[in-house]
Amino acid sequence: MSFQATPSQTVGPYYRLGLEPLYRTEIAPAAARGERVQVSGTVFDGAGVPVADAVLEIWQADAAGIYAHRDDPRHDDHDPAFHGWGRVPTDAHGRFSFSTIKPGTVAGPKGAPQAPHLVVLVFMRGLLRAASTRLYFADAAGNGEDPILALVPPQRRDTLLAQRTAPGHYAWDVRMQGEQETVFFSY
Repeated sequence: MSFQATPSQTVGPYYRLGLEPLYRTEIAPAAARGERVQVSGTVFDGAGVPVADAVLEIWQADAAGIYAHRDDPRHDDHDPAFHGWGRVPTDAHGRFSFSTIKPGTVAGPKGAPQAPHLVVLVFMRGLLRAASTRLYFADAAGNGEDPILALVPPQRRDTLLAQRTAPGHYAWDVRMQGEQETVFFSY
């Protein structure tokens, strides 16, 4: 193994090496309950060039809308086979792919139901902090009433919607800047 200097990477030449042991592209193992889906796409930088060294971190609820986290009030009822977390690298062409299940509806601000979604953090060269966004399923019921999606200007909402390309398959690209930039959130 050889290491080459990577001056364009803010976080240094060991970025991928440090994260590789944590990669998990199967967020919902076969035993998890729910509708299985495959999500694929590409991460693009501000110039529209695919990013070959990005990592997407995925967080989501199970099919019943319960997070595998002790702070979820319904934690004791969550699907024990479901992880709800994964780190997905891009390949040499900026592409990524992961399998999971469609999450259930979770409570949002003031208890309002949120449409099924995944929380996605993007790690890549040039970022000192991860960029936070969401992935919604374009064909999911409840998108029109989701309180967070409603905060996004209508002309930009499609950047958060994964489009169904075949049964059980969705396409969703992440654009870090420029035309059609993905909506990112501050928490």
